[in-house]
Amino acid sequence: MGIEAHPDDPTPSPLLGNIRDGIRSEARVKRPAVRRGWLERGPGPDDHRGADEFVQVDWDEALDLVASELRRVRTAHGNEAIFGGSYGWASAGRFHHAQSQLHRFLNCIGGYTGSVNTYSYGASEVILPHVVGGTGDVLRQATTWQAILDNTELVVAFGGMNVKNAWVGSGGVTRHTLVPSLVEAARRHIGFELFSPLRSDLPADVAAVWHPVVPGTDVAVMLALAYVLVTEGLHDAAFLERYTVGSARLIAYVLGDDDGQPKDPAWAATISEIPADTIRALARRMARSRTLITVSWALQRTRHGEQPVWMGIALAALLGQIGLPGGGFGHGYGSTADFGAPLMRLPLPVLEQGRNPVQTFIPVARITELLENPGGTLEYNGRTLRLPDIRLLYWAGGNLFHHHQDLNRLRRAITRLDTIVVHEPFWTAAARHADIVLPITTTLERDDVGGAHNDTYLIAMPRAIEPFGEARDDYDALSELAKRLDVWDEFTEGRTADDWVEHIYERFRTRVGERGVAVPRFAEFWSAGETRLPVSSDGHTMYERFRTDPDTSKLATPSGRIELFSETVDAFGYDDCPGHPVWLEPDEWLGGERAGRFPLHLIANQPSSRLHSQLDAGAYSQASKVAGREPIRIHPDDAAARSINDGDVVRVSNDRGSCLAGAIVTTDVRPRVVNLSTGAWYDPSDPTRPDSLCAHGNPNVLTADQGTSRLAQGSTGQHVLVEVERFDGEPPPVRAHHPPPFVARVGRSTLGDPAVH
Repeated sequence: MGIEAHPDDPTPSPLLGNIRDGIRSEARVKRPAVRRGWLERGPGPDDHRGADEFVQVDWDEALDLVASELRRVRTAHGNEAIFGGSYGWASAGRFHHAQSQLHRFLNCIGGYTGSVNTYSYGASEVILPHVVGGTGDVLRQATTWQAILDNTELVVAFGGMNVKNAWVGSGGVTRHTLVPSLVEAARRHIGFELFSPLRSDLPADVAAVWHPVVPGTDVAVMLALAYVLVTEGLHDAAFLERYTVGSARLIAYVLGDDDGQPKDPAWAATISEIPADTIRALARRMARSRTLITVSWALQRTRHGEQPVWMGIALAALLGQIGLPGGGFGHGYGSTADFGAPLMRLPLPVLEQGRNPVQTFIPVARITELLENPGGTLEYNGRTLRLPDIRLLYWAGGNLFHHHQDLNRLRRAITRLDTIVVHEPFWTAAARHADIVLPITTTLERDDVGGAHNDTYLIAMPRAIEPFGEARDDYDALSELAKRLDVWDEFTEGRTADDWVEHIYERFRTRVGERGVAVPRFAEFWSAGETRLPVSSDGHTMYERFRTDPDTSKLATPSGRIELFSETVDAFGYDDCPGHPVWLEPDEWLGGERAGRFPLHLIANQPSSRLHSQLDAGAYSQASKVAGREPIRIHPDDAAARSINDGDVVRVSNDRGSCLAGAIVTTDVRPRVVNLSTGAWYDPSDPTRPDSLCAHGNPNVLTADQGTSRLAQGSTGQHVLVEVERFDGEPPPVRAHHPPPFVARVGRSTLGDPAVH
């Protein structure tokens, strides 16, 4: 099998190197499988999940078991007792999108308890509508790189723009443009100021000024920059008056009128360890330059994650450059491939999910709290959510043991469920902790249509290889379940998977045709392999129309303007997210009491060797391992103090858990900071213990499972305090990419018949 990039791609992603051997690794699920304890004893709470053996069964029996359990739970507990937990990046195609497939099916049988928002930018999804009226402009219509190259003089990048994140994009990428854009920015002498504890958050080719800020203190620096702008008369009062509300309240806080503490550079220096003179000089440079302030998604994946997003917008507003070409604010450059790309404002092909009759939901990052506290409540964005009693967890298209925090707590929480059903191509930790596992095809093993926001191609995706083992498409599996539950007509509408692929394409062709865009009929498209889509704008500036006429192009906020103080948020009364951006001391940071016990700050960022946890068994991901474990980067001073050398196996721990990793000693991290990326497949050395050491290096055995605030309840998995020590002796083996143990049985037993050997 050969892997080639699109011919128009100037900088292909090295992650393609994971596909060849990753797609056919030993970890593939060959046949449907049922956990032995569930098969013997039937549904119910069980603390053997993750440690039990599996029994391989045929598809008919597996589907009969799933259908029977869905019927039982709906009858006994109602549809809200089913959690439709589909989340992840497993589906590049527009039809074979696991989340859409599962949710459509569950809606056909009466609905499910669902989730809202994302692990990636959950805090942003909630705070942005309060501040600028929505997420669409910020997350989908960012100022393009062409506009930046033509107009920007200075980029102040809080959290940086790490090119590894821009190797991927939801729905696929044909042209990776971040690296060429940064190279051209350097050629044009655009200045970059990087605030991050990691130097790698901007490429070495970009001659950035690196400010190794104390993790989690970016808001303090932003407030101090604002202080200089205001006290030296460098802020744009006219812009604030016309385009914002609440600036007086924010400025009063910055000056210390509210709490007696001016947020001046000296104050920020004690918190962030960025010198006061550096902050003053930068503020003055920002005021005299066309300045773009960017905040990475990473900064909001921590406690009080709403604050850097809100304060980044406020700082741009004080400069008065929002809506000016090359100036203003950006949130996501270097987070995915489509940020800064030319805009393509066309609706993409989509499989309709239908309407969910069940009203119960949670923010996606609060699943453990949902499972732990049936009948309880959760505060969220001005509401009090009721937490239903979940009995069946149905998961497709993702791996909750990758995205979620405090995995030991999650393992304890899932023991109370009656049943877990998982669709999986691989024996991930999610599959190993399931009761029924259905083997599913990968993207290369089915026909589909590919396309992404702001990507300029729609791609035909014919099957490249035959399905592995007995793997089936999600659609085929769910169609068979729909037959058993008497909703086949509603779910399939009488169409095969091939029929659906053509149907959603032709519906797309009709919709874009109404906008004056002609694309070929399906047969011609499929034969050609792709169709090029028109670019709406390559010189787009975010909020340009709002700036031109804020009366006719109002924002969807209560005031129609940028809300630096939000009456709505203030009325919620949340002490962890008040009515304007503030500095709130994190629970875990180097300036806190907890650092006395765990003196190193771990950054759990996205990996450079794979997409999240996908294809971790692939060659490119495996080549990044150190001693077979996920690499952890540590500063030479911290390594020397612990007698740690390059290549050593180390134990990373706190009071939540521990894992092993392979040491890389480097000055690319600031002192007292270590960097252990997410995505190593969770591998407890003793699966029978809920607090077992992860032999492979998954940092989410260490991270805290708490929301960003009562407003957004977003993920906080980016930052955590730890200790690191050299591991002496023989470390436990890494077994993450091996299948679980299987046992045989004689004949076909019915549910509850102890016929397993």
